[in-house]
This record gives sequence, C-alpha cells and structure tokens, in this order.
Amino acid sequence: MTRIASLLASAFILVVPLSSASAAMPEAATALFEARTVAARDGALSTLEAAAPKDPASAYAAGAGEFFTALELLASGLHRHGFESPQSFMLPLMQLPVPANPNPEPLTYEEFRAILVAFRDRLAKSATTLGSVPADAAIGMIIDLTHVGIDLNEDGTIAPDESMAAIMVALSRGGMAPDGGAPALTFRFDRADGYWLQGYAEFLMAQADFWLAHDFKGTFDGSFHMLFPRAKLPLQDILVPPPSEMGSSIFSSEWRIADFISMVHMINWPVVEPERRKAARQELLEMIRLSREDWKAIRAETDNDREWLPGPQQKGENPLTGLQVGEEQVQAWLATLAMAEDLLAGRALLPHFRITGKGINMKRFFDEPKPFDLVLSITGPGIAPYLETGKILTSEDFGQIQRQFGGGGFLTFALWFN
Repeated sequence: MTRIASLLASAFILVVPLSSASAAMPEAATALFEARTVAARDGALSTLEAAAPKDPASAYAAGAGEFFTALELLASGLHRHGFESPQSFMLPLMQLPVPANPNPEPLTYEEFRAILVAFRDRLAKSATTLGSVPADAAIGMIIDLTHVGIDLNEDGTIAPDESMAAIMVALSRGGMAPDGGAPALTFRFDRADGYWLQGYAEFLMAQADFWLAHDFKGTFDGSFHMLFPRAKLPLQDILVPPPSEMGSSIFSSEWRIADFISMVHMINWPVVEPERRKAARQELLEMIRLSREDWKAIRAETDNDREWLPGPQQKGENPLTGLQVGEEQVQAWLATLAMAEDLLAGRALLPHFRITGKGINMKRFFDEPKPFDLVLSITGPGIAPYLETGKILTSEDFGQIQRQFGGGGFLTFALWFN
C-alpha cells in the first residue's frame, strides 16, 4: 500500500444525513462522489462549497472533493504531456497510474511548474475547507471506493477503471488496474478521518512547495525525457529510443537507468522562491499537529463501524493494509511525531553518518535556504552550513520506536497513520 494509495482512499466520501438542517447535503454529496462525468462532479462540488460555511457536513464533503480534484489536476496535467509513471520513492508526487497518451502535447519547464502550482493551490483550498469543520461536528460518512474516481485521461468521464479501488490496485501492483475489476472497499469516515486527510494535504503541499522553491530547470532539461519521452524535451531526439525499443517500466531498460542516474546527479537546485521552502516546514509542522488531533479523536471514538483507521479500542483490521492497531503502536507513533517536531523546530539535530559531534539543524535547512544538492547532501558538503552542536538523535532513538511496530513494519504503519 503506497502513500498515494492511502491518500486516494481517504478522499472519496458519501455523507450520511445528520439532521434535518443538512437534508439537502447528502444529495449533493451523492452526486459528487458517484458522478460519471467531470461536469456533473464539478457542479455538485460547487453546490457543496456554497453550503460549506453554514454546514459542517457540506464543508467536510467539499474539502474531500477539493482534495481529489487536486489529484486529478496533477494526473490530467501529467497525462496531457505523455507522462510515464515511475515506481520510485524518489518521485512521490508522480506515482499516479496515468494512462498512456499516444498523442502528447509538448511540455516546457514553465508548464510543468504551473502544473505543480495548480496542484499545490487546490490542496491548500482543501486543507482550508477541512479545517473549517468544527472539532465537535458529528460526521458519519460511508463510501464504496468502486463507485467514485477521478478523470485520469482528460476525456471528461470517470470510468470504472478510474475508480479509487482500481487506482489503489494499480498503485499497489505497480501498473494499471486489472481487467477483472477492483475489490469492493467500503469504509465509514468520521471527524477523525478529516484530520487525517487534511494532514495529507499539508504533506503534499510541503513536497510541491519544496520543488517550487528551487530552479530545477537543469534537471528538467537533462532528464525529464525519462518521464515524458514524447513531449519534445531538449534531449528527446538524442537520448530517447524509438517506441519499439522502450520498455513498459521506468527501470525496464538501460536508457531509463542512465537517465535516473543523470536526474540524481543534476539535483543541484538554486533557490528562487525561499518563502516556499520556509512554507514547506510550516506545512510539515501542521501535518504533525493534525496527526495528533486525529489520534485524539480516534481514541475518543466508541463505535466500531468500518473504520479506515481503527484505534486500539476498535477491533478489526483495515482490509487494505491488513494491520491492527494496539496501544503500543499509538504511543510509538506519538513519540515519532514528537521526534519529528523536535527536528523541524531545531530542538534536536539530525545525525549524518560521516559526521561526529554535530548534527543537521532542519529548521535552518528550511528557513535559511541555500542551493539544494542531493549528492553533496548525502556525502556531507551540502549540509555543512546547517551543522550545529546540540542534542543529536541516535540510532537507538529510531530503533526504540521501530521495535514497537515490529521492526520492518514501521514504514507500513507510518504510511497508513500519517
């Protein structure tokens, strides 16, 4: 289960009527989440947005709708230019299973930045809308993920193979959804899950803002033909092989491996919008705050009804992850949040494998931005400006937390927990 799969699963919600005052809202939510065309979906979303200031349930549904339309903006923008989805942790923003486009439009660096800006700004709108839902709002929401989706190929329709269930199957298998369809997945979402989704919006905003803080045109010109092999990028005619020689996987042939190495080598990005790098730190801190609110709300729940993220008091497992949550995992996660917050606030320092006596001040890394060089950051010179003496986190600090999740299970829980 990938992080993007988790994000998609949480975004598509059918609101259950809670009172006579919100009687009109479920009709708009049903239209939103079961729409078969983009026009019908967008019309329903507009209705919900208009009702949101006076109706918490409408705000919740609208915020979720804004979140998944942000994903659609990203996916459709990538599809327009013939994107081939990488299965790489290096590019978490671009793991959506975008369908092949036989007639892609040319892509420029400025157009790619515009795609990221639109994606980031729609996420910000979603976070604001979700944040307007009162903490004590009595939200109860049920969804079958096979009934909702996003338009991945810009044809104006939302087809069965573009459903959330199908997309999650594709993400987990590293390809497009199987012809046999997707499994039925029904969850009941509540107020706690709103914090969860809002936190993921902040997380994705931080990623987009980090990219946009820098001038990565050199990387784009020198390696993005790996991702957009027919979009008329500068080195396409020289380095992209004919279609008959291209593999279906991002690492299926030598040319893609070579271009990935080039991409890593060329991540030496000058800072052009320093406020965005500062914003990324604030967005990560907000994600941490929302995760705490999420777990506070989860632990206060007394029901046990198709939980997306069950607390220790709610028995059963999530059918997507197969995981159950115990109190020890919750405590370890809260400790993880405290550790991450200390790093982002500069109260603790991040260790570097080849440096002793000093650690990296991550607050200064974001707030005092200098050119970002990935290779030199890994080897040491690139992080030298941020080294300080102080409290340095140790491998035992990390190991103690990981043991509460069964060692190798920490990453799976972290992707799910947010």
